[in-house]
Amino acid sequence: MTVTSSERPDLTVSGQPVSSSLKDVRALSQKMVGHFVENVVPCRTLPGEALNGDITTITRVCLELAVSMFDGTDIPGKTQQLEHVAAGWAREGIPIDTIHHAVHEGFKLGFDLILDNATAADFDNIKNISRRLLDILDTITSTVSHAYVRELRTVVSEHHTAAHTLTSALLGGHPTSTMARECGIEVAESYSVLAVSIPPHPDERNPRLDNKVVARRKLRRVQAELATRCGEGVLSLLSIDGGTILLPSELLEDEAIDALVDQLSHAAQVPLTAAVVPATPAEVPAAADQAHELLDMVQRLQCVHGLYRFDDLALEYQLTRPGPGLDHLHTLLEPLDEHPELLETLRRHISNNLNRQRTGRALHVHTNTVDYRLKRIGQLTGFDPSQASGVWYLRSALIARSYKQPRPQGPQREAS
Repeated sequence: MTVTSSERPDLTVSGQPVSSSLKDVRALSQKMVGHFVENVVPCRTLPGEALNGDITTITRVCLELAVSMFDGTDIPGKTQQLEHVAAGWAREGIPIDTIHHAVHEGFKLGFDLILDNATAADFDNIKNISRRLLDILDTITSTVSHAYVRELRTVVSEHHTAAHTLTSALLGGHPTSTMARECGIEVAESYSVLAVSIPPHPDERNPRLDNKVVARRKLRRVQAELATRCGEGVLSLLSIDGGTILLPSELLEDEAIDALVDQLSHAAQVPLTAAVVPATPAEVPAAADQAHELLDMVQRLQCVHGLYRFDDLALEYQLTRPGPGLDHLHTLLEPLDEHPELLETLRRHISNNLNRQRTGRALHVHTNTVDYRLKRIGQLTGFDPSQASGVWYLRSALIARSYKQPRPQGPQREAS
């Protein structure tokens, strides 16, 4: 809408319209771009075609928009052009802070040009001009920000969809070379395949909070931390409870994956548990199955949180394979079914590396009580927990039993 002269405050300097200082937009835009190169550090790293092309063009558009707003003429076409260019910057990855910094530098330069022609008699007019400059700045920054963020969300969504498609293909064992080209994501030579469990955040149980919102925020923090630490090369399928991460082997050394799990736990604000298995792209489906089997076993055994590898659990893994051996081991603890306190004592004692004092503290009983219960376990099962051979069989039986029974629900217990 055009504003009439009677409705418009006095926007003149030395009797001339303030826009007259900005009319030569072509020469002034070139001068401003040179100013950006000298004074806006990130602009120095932009390629020449960007400076001579989009940057100069959009500077001219901003100047034309400023002149229009000073003169009170229509501006929709110019804001649409500004939106188009800002969207292009988002897709090209030009930082938003660089854009805003350049805009503000341009305003400083333009304001200096206006003040060059001002006298003491223009004081009241300068106040009106300053207010209008703020309106112009608000229009430009809000237009740029809105278009930039809208386009960035589209880019992120496109990458997320492409990454999701490629991850599903790798996990499903489908041919990935063509799909990788279509997705624009390179398939790594090998991966560290992580099966991840994310326990509930304490606030998910708070009746005063929306547990779904809390869970989604937890997941977003994990995804953001993963992207920050590993970049766009990492692939993942994650829910609020966990999932699978395909980490290109060249991104992190094997020992650094432990630190990554700690960092993800810190971001989630809950301790994560993960199992990792190395694999080539063709081996990813089998590796993912094995990693999740290992993770399931870790949770059934109520191990402490952290990262586990196959080497850490080879014996336990073998003991849980179906067969007559597993069936026999499962029966060894049946005499304790009617004595749950004895079964819990055995679990705690073994998880505490046979430390009677720690077991007593964990169960809130005296060490003499622990000794008595261990003796009863030996009498009922025929395997003495104080002997190495007895402990070996009892621990193997616990592993077998954990496989046969439903997995414990809720957060895992740390070893006491």
